[in-house]
Amino acid sequence: MPKSISLRAAALAASLVLAGCATAGGGLISTGTAPTAATGAAGGATSVNANASLERCDAPLGTLAVDDGRGKEWYASFGAATKVTSIEPLIRLAVQQSNCFVITSIGNNRTESKLSNITDKQRNSGEFRAGSRQQKGQRVAADYYMEPAIIIDNDSTGQLAAGVGGLFGSVGALVGGAMQSKASVVTLTMFDIRSGVQVSISEGNSTATNFGAALGAFGGNTAGGLGGFSRTPEGKATVAAFMDAYNNMVISLRNYKAQEVKGGLGRGGRLKVGS
Repeated sequence: MPKSISLRAAALAASLVLAGCATAGGGLISTGTAPTAATGAAGGATSVNANASLERCDAPLGTLAVDDGRGKEWYASFGAATKVTSIEPLIRLAVQQSNCFVITSIGNNRTESKLSNITDKQRNSGEFRAGSRQQKGQRVAADYYMEPAIIIDNDSTGQLAAGVGGLFGSVGALVGGAMQSKASVVTLTMFDIRSGVQVSISEGNSTATNFGAALGAFGGNTAGGLGGFSRTPEGKATVAAFMDAYNNMVISLRNYKAQEVKGGLGRGGRLKVGS
């Protein structure tokens, strides 16, 4: 095998290894060979093929509404950069697999609208069988509301180019010049719906590698075959960051203690102002 091809193969192998992994802060979540950090399925309290690093609860803490993020300022730029169309279903998957909350449809405006339309049709059209229990009072209320937010959207940390160049010489420099380490920082905030009080907030972070245009170093066919993968690490990093944030939140909630204010919440507080 010619030396140049050998070097290219070695550099490609290195970039694939680096790009195939998203590492969350503290090492809590790893994607391994999975497309994202949220894997498997959930049915009721049963989970299948969940990420082994996912924190869990012995029993649910209440019902939960998860915001779908579509109305947030970060949503459009995040989707354009990562090609990820929605983050909320993966959060819902992890939450149900953890058995910490029972998920409701509330929070996803699109899903909630469709369910409401179906309910209205089944209740009022007169076309459905008697005894279908479509009367009012069937829906389950949410106790808590969870709001995801992306604080740093795949910021380039630029730490890999020199290392790859040093390992593989000129070919490595060509590859390394297009490789970037991407960092994502996110938050999850949870509110008590009845009182509006913030119950919990957590930060999650993750890094992943995007080798982007480096694929051009290996010819058009290779670049074409792996071009889709070059966009994946940004999304993988963000999903892993949300899983990291959720793990941090579950750990804090398992040790939850309500904040108390002398005199009662919302009754003037203790930081008085002068007359």
